[in-house]
Amino acid sequence: MQKIKVLFVCMGNICRSPTAEGVFAQLLKQRHLTHYFEIDSAGTHAYHLNEAPDPRAQKAARKRGINLALLRARQVSLADFIEFDYLLVMDQENYEALERLCPTSYQSKVHYLMDYAPQFHTREVPDPYYGGEQGFERVLDYIEAATQGFLQALESIGRLEKSF
Repeated sequence: MQKIKVLFVCMGNICRSPTAEGVFAQLLKQRHLTHYFEIDSAGTHAYHLNEAPDPRAQKAARKRGINLALLRARQVSLADFIEFDYLLVMDQENYEALERLCPTSYQSKVHYLMDYAPQFHTREVPDPYYGGEQGFERVLDYIEAATQGFLQALESIGRLEKSF
């Protein structure tokens, strides 16, 4: 089976998208599915290239047993549209940035992460950067639900064997 390649995308790649990468990696490990996937995260802007995730994001993730410390920010590249099967964005601004960059033939790969968590009634993972620690906890709640929903969606379309 060919690996399913997933890229999580936010603005600077130091809060939401590395959190999504870490949460999804943990979920895959718990479900013994790591070998089916290749995952990464990136930002639409080059604000924080090569920086570790925000310390507040790391702290909130650690409370849930997720280590983000080894991740480093990078910017989305044109090659990502070819390489990855799914580019999962955190909000409308990131979606629009990818739309502008993405060749037409690959636009079907770009999706809102929160479309996989309809119980939250939003398409956006809120940006916690300018807020307090509670915002990072809320981001984790959203992302945990959406990544579980994403796995279920892959299963329902036959991209992944039922494992849970």
